[in-house]
Amino acid sequence: MAEKAAKKNKPTNPISKYWRETRGELRKVTWPTREESQRLTVIVLGVTLAFAIFLWVFDAVFSNGLELLITQLFL
Repeated sequence: MAEKAAKKNKPTNPISKYWRETRGELRKVTWPTREESQRLTVIVLGVTLAFAIFLWVFDAVFSNGLELLITQLFL
């Protein structure tokens, strides 16, 4: 009985405690299926591409508009 009390009071190694808690938390995770992962990857790539195109168009319009404004004011 005294041995169990001594084990409970023994300080635990913080690194092993971290890994033990991490494994415990990872067991609770609901991992996506392969189909979900593929579908969400396609969505992320599509949104990224759409946003990149939007920024490209916005930059082109803004750059050309600013260039036209500068040429009109200083020529």
